[in-house]
Amino acid sequence: MSIHRRAFLAAGFAVSLLALPALADVTGGKERGPVTNLPLPRFVSLKADEGNVRRGPSLSHKIDWVFTRRGMPLLVTAEYGHWRRVIDKDGAGGWVHYALLSGYRTVIVEQDLLPLHARPDPQSQINAYAEAGVIARLGTCRQKMCRIEADGASGWAEKTALWGVAPDELRD
Repeated sequence: MSIHRRAFLAAGFAVSLLALPALADVTGGKERGPVTNLPLPRFVSLKADEGNVRRGPSLSHKIDWVFTRRGMPLLVTAEYGHWRRVIDKDGAGGWVHYALLSGYRTVIVEQDLLPLHARPDPQSQINAYAEAGVIARLGTCRQKMCRIEADGASGWAEKTALWGVAPDELRD
């Protein structure tokens, strides 16, 4: 992928996130997908070991690249039939068949040696540290922290150090 294309995709992603508050005002909440009636945008994860990313929503469109990390969180930004337009943490994206996606929530740790706390309090005991790039299972989220689990370690992490969860998202 060219640097220009990646920059264009990242800029589009940033603009779409800036438009979310205005969209929520108009719709009374999040926009809904025309196929699933689920919120757009929304986070999902890659179900398969590999997922072809296409330029458009059909098998006749060219494959631009392949996602190769099972469990990788992705942001769904559009729906068309059996296809979902997704963006990864770097702003790269395209169309992926819905069968390759899961509602199972994961996040990518963006901070190296991220402390995982015993409680949702940054002053609490540290259970473990997570390396940058680790894909973790997403659990409960409070206002500023989320409980995550990866490779047998679990704990509460600062939400701002995770990609795959919205800043205002709360989860039980």
